[in-house]
Amino acid sequence: MSSDALYEALEKVIEDMALIEKEAMEIKETVGVRHQLHRKSTPRSSSIGKKKKSRMVGVDDVLYALKDKLTSHSKDLQIIPIAGMGGLGKTTLALNLYQDRLITHHFNICVWATISQEYTIRGILAQLLRQLIDEESGHDLSVSVLGNKLYQHLYSRRFLIVLDDMWSINAWDGVRNYFPDNKNGSRIVVTTRLSNLAVKLTNSHSLGLKLLNEADSWELLSKTVFGEDVCPPELEEIGKKIAKGCKGLPLSIVVVGGFLAKSKHTREFWEYIDENLNSIVNLEDNERCLKILHMSYKQLPVYLKPCFLYMGVFLEDEEIRTSRLIKLWIAEGLLKPISGKSLEEIAKDNLEDLTGRNLVLSHELGSTGNIKKCKIHDLLRDLCLREAEKERFYTLTPQGIANAAQRRIVILKDEDINALSPVSLARSLMWNLNEKLVVPLLSLRLLRLLDSSSYRCPADAKFIENVHQLVNLRFLVFSAPLKSNFPCSIWLCWNLQTFIVDGEMKEFTPTDIWYMPHIRHVRLFRFLFPDPPNGQDDIILENLQSLGIVENFKCSKQVVERVPNIRKLTINYDEQIDDGRYCLENLDCLEKLECLASCFLEEINPSVMRLISFPQSLKKLYLQISSSQCWEDVLDKIGGLALLEKLTLEFGCFGKGQWETSEGQFRSLKYLCLGWCDGLQVWATESFHFPCLEQLLLFRVDELKEIPFEFGEVSTLRLIDVRYCSDSVVESAQRILEEQEDLYGEEGALQVIATLWSTNEALESFASPNFSVI
Repeated sequence: MSSDALYEALEKVIEDMALIEKEAMEIKETVGVRHQLHRKSTPRSSSIGKKKKSRMVGVDDVLYALKDKLTSHSKDLQIIPIAGMGGLGKTTLALNLYQDRLITHHFNICVWATISQEYTIRGILAQLLRQLIDEESGHDLSVSVLGNKLYQHLYSRRFLIVLDDMWSINAWDGVRNYFPDNKNGSRIVVTTRLSNLAVKLTNSHSLGLKLLNEADSWELLSKTVFGEDVCPPELEEIGKKIAKGCKGLPLSIVVVGGFLAKSKHTREFWEYIDENLNSIVNLEDNERCLKILHMSYKQLPVYLKPCFLYMGVFLEDEEIRTSRLIKLWIAEGLLKPISGKSLEEIAKDNLEDLTGRNLVLSHELGSTGNIKKCKIHDLLRDLCLREAEKERFYTLTPQGIANAAQRRIVILKDEDINALSPVSLARSLMWNLNEKLVVPLLSLRLLRLLDSSSYRCPADAKFIENVHQLVNLRFLVFSAPLKSNFPCSIWLCWNLQTFIVDGEMKEFTPTDIWYMPHIRHVRLFRFLFPDPPNGQDDIILENLQSLGIVENFKCSKQVVERVPNIRKLTINYDEQIDDGRYCLENLDCLEKLECLASCFLEEINPSVMRLISFPQSLKKLYLQISSSQCWEDVLDKIGGLALLEKLTLEFGCFGKGQWETSEGQFRSLKYLCLGWCDGLQVWATESFHFPCLEQLLLFRVDELKEIPFEFGEVSTLRLIDVRYCSDSVVESAQRILEEQEDLYGEEGALQVIATLWSTNEALESFASPNFSVI
């Protein structure tokens, strides 16, 4: 095969690697574990029902042994280690157990924490606690407070805890005292690459995974390439040679199978893969994996390579918010412009391409199926670091910082801070420290990107005062001290594209924002958005994509015409609205707006409410109104939004006591949440009124008598989450579940979660693999 022909063949091979996604969870790090999956305690994850157990090969004996240990009659708290080298599938095995119906039904609480090499005891406890209570962070709580809270929630309950990827006995010693021995059969599963650590965790023999034999290797490769189809006879012999060449490591098999899955299934191409494997498999295991993974990287299109390499700047096992990643890619100039598409759209396409190739992993899905968070496999991250070092793309080490020519720097350790001063040419700085942003950063005059969003620690006051001196900044993200003064001079950084400050500041009006032509994303806490300058009609913020949280936003014609491409808007009204001074009828002029979050904290005149006009482009809408305001004033308008996928309505009331939907409304809606809505007693609808609905959430809708039985016929419905509603609402949810099980079987995807006010034996009797009672 000529080099040109080979290159063309490989280009086609890697164009679409979606099939790998089905098998990627066969290896440890390629599992994006969302801890609430199939959890009986409080599974609040939006990804419920969207992730499937991955196929496992050659581990039946270990799987059965683990099930026996987890469900044995022993009442004592037991620690069950799963040991083995990286890439053998330890996390996949644990996840299969974690999602198993027998296991989830056996335990009252199932929670998961990823440990990794870079860990903190506070971080581990916070991970576990976040799955049990509605607390988003534990940064402000001490270890003992977090630990005691966790202990209290676990006490007297039979729990299963998975501690994934443990590297140090110190991590175990730091958390072990917060796991009560309830003498009820609770279990703790620990996965680790270190066999000696497994021995320290328990006196009993740990369960270890081994390399696959030739038969199992071929079975895994065949299923990766052909699914349930049979391998063509002419490829079976060479296919078995390839599987044997992977030396039993599932990671190698899955990656190679991914290449073969989308290739032209010719013997010539398969022989080429086999010939290349022969030169790779004699290396050490991790090196061999990197060599194989490097094949995926090498064949990436040129425009995707920098996006992939950039994934190495994130911490090991870090859950990367897609919104943050996209902003970073744009600020770094890594994207190839495409006519007719915004940079944000291009970035999303690139991310989907990388996840399709299994180089970046989808970790958490949003309520409408979008990738909310992603991760990168440890071995792939190692590959990023190696390639980045070769190309001087960025550095994560003090040695690299000492090189004054380094352009991108990631600060990982406290002692690295002092090395900053000589790096006068640095363009990008990611601050991954739990420390204040300090003054020496102001010496980096060429800095374009400053990101400290990994830790929400307030910036040094002097830094805030002088940050405007970094005139080349494109991306600025940091936390501000509570109610701090922020200088308007920040807008002298006219190159800024992304400006995000966590923390409540004093009243702040960015008067010169209209003179910032490159600004794309602004997120501050309740700031005042100024009117456009008089007499300068040519000033238009064409690049502005997202804006929030704006206090008392005046949606005048002159404003909406100057922000024509805005896609996300968050606004807050904290004063009475009894006239048209805020021009809410002009919202529909924002023809590209996809996400609108609006809070009306004070009274709004019904006539003004009826003037609100929403743009047809809306996909997500969050509305919060005062308790005395009627939803009837706007529901017809909302129902007519053809593209609307996510709708959240909070507070307000149903003045007529009922809500009756009509055919043709909500035809794209996937997610519906009603919270604290007064007055709603009767809900009348038909199944075809919500043809795409996947998730229904009801919080404190106290007067509602029942959920319409017609939802039992909505085939797309995946989740009903009822919190603190009437007993009759819970009972109606049970009837809907029974209807779905009758129509689609007990293995159907619908899950019901009911959070009760207090103990109720009748309602608790509904508990089943598909019905969780909390």
